[in-house]
Amino acid sequence: MMNNPTITSKKAIAAALVAHSFWGLSFMASRVAMDSAPIILLLSHRFLLAFALMSLLRLTPLGACRLRGKPLLPLLLLGLFEPVVYFFGEQYGILHSSTIFSGVMIALIPIASTLAAIPLLGERPTARQLLYCVLSVGGVVGIGLQTKSSGSLDWIGVAGLLVAVFSAVAYTLLNRGMSGRYTPFERTYFMMGVGAVVFTVLAAIGVRGDPGAYLRPLGERSYVLSILFLAVCCSIVSYFLTSYVLTGLTVTRATVFANLTTAVSVFAGAVLLHEPFSFAGLLCCALILLGIYGVQRAAAPPTGD
Repeated sequence: MMNNPTITSKKAIAAALVAHSFWGLSFMASRVAMDSAPIILLLSHRFLLAFALMSLLRLTPLGACRLRGKPLLPLLLLGLFEPVVYFFGEQYGILHSSTIFSGVMIALIPIASTLAAIPLLGERPTARQLLYCVLSVGGVVGIGLQTKSSGSLDWIGVAGLLVAVFSAVAYTLLNRGMSGRYTPFERTYFMMGVGAVVFTVLAAIGVRGDPGAYLRPLGERSYVLSILFLAVCCSIVSYFLTSYVLTGLTVTRATVFANLTTAVSVFAGAVLLHEPFSFAGLLCCALILLGIYGVQRAAAPPTGD
C-alpha cells in the first residue's frame, strides 16, 4: 500500500508524537475522573462530548464529511474495534491480571500489528525496523518489571487482554486500509459516534435510567476538567491524528509510537504526581525513544518528504 503523497513523513511523525503524548497524560486524567464516577459513566461522558463537538465541527469547513457512495460498514467496524471492544478488553484485562502481565500484553500491540500487516497489507518491514521495534517494546517491558505488581492473573484477565490486542491490531489494519477512501475526520467522527452510542446505552443501564445519577459527576469541577481533556485531547485530537498518521506511514512506523505513551506517563507521574522514578526507569524510557527513532530511520526512503 502506497502512502498518501500529500502527507510527508515529518508531518506524520509530528502528529504521532502529539497523539501519543496526550495518551500518555490520559492515565492521570482518567485516575482523577474515576474518583467521581465508574468507568462506563466516564466513557459515556467522554465520547458523548467528543461526538457532540465533532458534530459541531461538521457545520464548518474543518468537518467536511463526503460519504455519498461510500459504504458505512467499514466505518462502523472501525468504531466497534476502537474504542468499544478495545476499552472493554483492556479494562477487564487490567482488572483481572497483574500490572506486569497487562503492561507486557499491551506493549505487544506494535509487534502484532507489524506482523499482521505483512500478509494482509503487503507491508514488509526491514530487519532493522523489527529489531528497533523489539528494542522499544523491551523498554516498556522493563518499566513494567519495575512496577510493583498488583492483582492476580486469571483466565478472564488473559482473555480480556487478548481481546484488547486483537481489536487494536484490527483497528490499526482497518484504519490503514481505509486511508485511501475515507478522510481522517470521517474515520474519527464515526469512532466517536459508535463509542458515544454504546457507552451511553450501557451507562444508562448502569444508572437504571436515572438522569440525576448520570449527571451527578458533572457537578464536580475536577471531573469536568478531566472529561474535557479526555474528550478533546485524547479522543478527538489523538484519534484524528492517529488516522492521519496511518494515512502517511506504514503500520510498522506508525504503531511503534504507541510505546511513547508509556514513557510520557512515567515522566508525567514523576513530575506531576511525584511518583518514584529510578535510573533504570530513565534507561528504559531511553530504550523506548531509541527504538522509535530507529524504526523511522531504518525505513525505506519515503517519498514526498
